[in-house]
Amino acid sequence: MLKTVIAACAVLAFSLGAAQAQPKAKYNARIGHLEAATQPRHQGLLKVAELVKSRTNGEVELQLFPSSQLGNARQMIEGTQLGTIEGTVMPAAFLGGFNPAISILDIPFLFPSDRLAAQRLRGGPFGRALLDSFSPRGFVAVALWPNGRKSLTSNKPLDSLEALRGQKFRVMDSRILMEQFAAVNASAIAIQFGELYTALQTGVVDGQENPLDTISTMKFHEVQRNLVVTEHGVMEDVALFNPGWWGRLPASHRDAIAKAFDEVRPEFEKSKDAAQVAALEAIRASGKTSVRVADEPERARMREAMYPRARAAYLERAGAEGQKLIALYEQERKKLGN
Repeated sequence: MLKTVIAACAVLAFSLGAAQAQPKAKYNARIGHLEAATQPRHQGLLKVAELVKSRTNGEVELQLFPSSQLGNARQMIEGTQLGTIEGTVMPAAFLGGFNPAISILDIPFLFPSDRLAAQRLRGGPFGRALLDSFSPRGFVAVALWPNGRKSLTSNKPLDSLEALRGQKFRVMDSRILMEQFAAVNASAIAIQFGELYTALQTGVVDGQENPLDTISTMKFHEVQRNLVVTEHGVMEDVALFNPGWWGRLPASHRDAIAKAFDEVRPEFEKSKDAAQVAALEAIRASGKTSVRVADEPERARMREAMYPRARAAYLERAGAEGQKLIALYEQERKKLGN
């Protein structure tokens, strides 16, 4: 019995010693976001946190809070700006009120359909300028993550560009998105996301735009006769940190965080694309919605029609800063040749 007690005490002492030997984080960051823990954004962030902890020898710990645990979108953005939390990963669509320059991402067909070409824009001078535009607004932006592309659904035909004439589409509250539809003789109404299913069901609007996984998850296809896969609008996440917290980090730790986001991005994008494929299969299998995939010539026609008016609406909002950013974008896009 005495030997057993001694052995147990020895194990306990060893365990306590091992626990004390674990390095304690010097820099803790609470990172909030909107998606559930099962969704690709959170799973990607778990990998980022793991890489950061390893590469800083445990000195930096990113503590993740999914599902709006730290507040709604506005509260998390303001919290990051004011320093009540250390960071957030937020869709760009929610950031226009804080940084009008980022609303360039609302312009339809901004990125080419080819994922590698799109990444050249995201990872090049244009993407860098987008991230830098947050600095004067009290944020440090370290990464852009692709979080899906929007397609169109409607209870009216979607078999051609001309078929959009006279239709009413729900959009987020964005003048750029409204002009996108006005350019093809359709109209757009800003409706809260939580009210969209009922608005589609009752005919308040004919259709809407969202990524395929959102359409499937929210069951919009159950009350929509037609879907055309256009990928006309990009959905981008922006990783934001509080400047005060970021400034206290050693340069090597800041570099470790930025590199971790960059390294995880391709896996995150693959996960999002896989979710789109699965969603499209589920929508087809439901038998409730007619599905069509737009080809590149059709997408080119849509871009030619929509881009100029949406661009003008963006410039009206973003002014001289927007003019510089759109010029850089068009220069970089021209280099891609598509």
